[in-house]
Amino acid sequence: MSETIRSLSRDELLKKANSLPLCPGVYIMYDDAGRVIYVGKSKKLKNRVSQYFQQSDKTVKTSRMVSRVADFQYMICKTEIEALSLENTLIKTHNPRYNIRLKDAKSYPYIKVTSGDYPSLRFTRKRDSDKARYFGPFTGVSTVFSIMDVLKKTFGIPMCSHDFPKKIGKVEPCLYYQMGQCCGVCRGDVTPEDYAKRISAAMDVLSGHTAGVAQMLTERMNEYAESLRFEAASVCRDAIRALDKLHASQQVVSDPNAEQDVFSFVETDFGSCLYGLFVREGRVNNHVAYLFGKEQFVESSQLSAFLCDFYRQTAYIPSEILIEGGLEEEDRELISEFLKTVAQRRVDVFIPERGHKKKLCQLAHENALEELRQNRLKNEQSDQTLIRLAQLLDLETVPERIESYDISNYGKEQITAGMIVYENGKFLKSDYRTFKMKTLDGHPDDYASMQEAISRRLSHLQDDAGSFSKYPDLILLDGGRTHVGAVRQVLDRMGIEIPVFGMVKDDYHKTRALCTDKDEISIAKETDIFTLIYKIQEEVHRYSITRMKEGKNKQFRRSSLESIPGIGPEKAKRLLAHFKSLSNLKEASEEDISKVPGISKKDAMSVRSHFAGTQEEGTAQ
Repeated sequence: MSETIRSLSRDELLKKANSLPLCPGVYIMYDDAGRVIYVGKSKKLKNRVSQYFQQSDKTVKTSRMVSRVADFQYMICKTEIEALSLENTLIKTHNPRYNIRLKDAKSYPYIKVTSGDYPSLRFTRKRDSDKARYFGPFTGVSTVFSIMDVLKKTFGIPMCSHDFPKKIGKVEPCLYYQMGQCCGVCRGDVTPEDYAKRISAAMDVLSGHTAGVAQMLTERMNEYAESLRFEAASVCRDAIRALDKLHASQQVVSDPNAEQDVFSFVETDFGSCLYGLFVREGRVNNHVAYLFGKEQFVESSQLSAFLCDFYRQTAYIPSEILIEGGLEEEDRELISEFLKTVAQRRVDVFIPERGHKKKLCQLAHENALEELRQNRLKNEQSDQTLIRLAQLLDLETVPERIESYDISNYGKEQITAGMIVYENGKFLKSDYRTFKMKTLDGHPDDYASMQEAISRRLSHLQDDAGSFSKYPDLILLDGGRTHVGAVRQVLDRMGIEIPVFGMVKDDYHKTRALCTDKDEISIAKETDIFTLIYKIQEEVHRYSITRMKEGKNKQFRRSSLESIPGIGPEKAKRLLAHFKSLSNLKEASEEDISKVPGISKKDAMSVRSHFAGTQEEGTAQ
């Protein structure tokens, strides 16, 4: 679509919708600026799209979305599954305002089981398209690490991050091996077959199947005891206790053989929540809660797309899924069909009306209501703090979007401005940005740096899309009156009116007050405001320091490689991009190095020779 389009009237939109075919497909709604605001799918395009423009009762959210539709396009698909896949792709491409979508995988903690002869268990927030297995998402980071700790100690999986089998025989056994909590792969006496059994047992537990593993450990413990290997038997005993403790923390809700995922969707005037309970062996062993704002538009087709996207990313799909609320029969059938293709077996999706399965949905429903209640209380407290902040600073509006800036540098190098965003009561990390100074010629100047960062950021306010097109309600600078005065000059020159305040620190580098370019406003007695400003100041300082250090480390790694004969900036960049770190490059063979695009055999020989020389020097010292 072009940047601006001719807006069709409601009658014209209805007429166009009535001309659509009765077949599966995807429809794309545009506003009058040509932006995609909603993407949907349907088994029968004509019926679904025409409903939006008919004079029938609609929810407030639906009416609000429809009122912004200027035109729409559509794409015909052969099947509903094909339409679902296309819809998912378009939502991720355009990120429409009125669509709900699963956050990027990096937003959730997972346990990753790597591939290879000696897989390891790792914490991750990113799901790559590799041969690894991913388990989760989990409710929190502490949960992930506690589960990993139990599994590693129970099955003797190495705690270290060494790359096996490459490191076998090259490192000494650690304390965990001495304590009987690691099988000692590094010694070279653990076969891939034996190790595979340990990993398989760990994955059984991660899938919720603990009974079989506990039985296996009990049998092994008894065998060790009969052969008088009491130390080995005690290791099994401790492992069984750890699994029992993990199992006991899970709520019993069903018969011992039950395996179900249970979802409830609840919508209120203050937002909506999709809450999921995961039942394995009759116990709830995990849960998830997805909260959507009161402005977000959630209909049955969106909910089905969301759940299908969820199961694209999950490691295990049970044979039975229960869903309550917000889902039409047509979309229930679609989810069932989709999951059958993903799991390669039958998956039953129910909307229970009575009995024990209905009670499970009610349990999820009650938890969804509690999530919404807690979120509402949190938002109300945040709203009150922002209202008081607006009063204290004499702002015309309550600041929904606050942007904060800080400058960090290593002397004349890596002069970096960090920008963080606090929006609707939360740190919005997806909108964080870093500015590398371009106009200072290596001369550090906090005020000029702040001016350049603000100027570059605000020059994008007229963009049609993206986070930089959002107008900040308040700008907070990590600095005093002079910083505010410098930024006010930029705003005046650009003809932009945004409130700007400095966050003043005391002699102990702690938040003391807010200031304009002339006055200081004490926040010492405003506990909630002080806490908010302190969090913002600490976060922007942390972010700018971190990004500056990352830049310095990259520069250091690249410059050290550039000292090797034949390796210039471009080749150094390629080597680091390929091997990810200097330590990996140091361990690489000459053959592996020469496989990097743009690196000749002569270059590889120089690199290998350089690192061999460095290692010899280190040994000599």
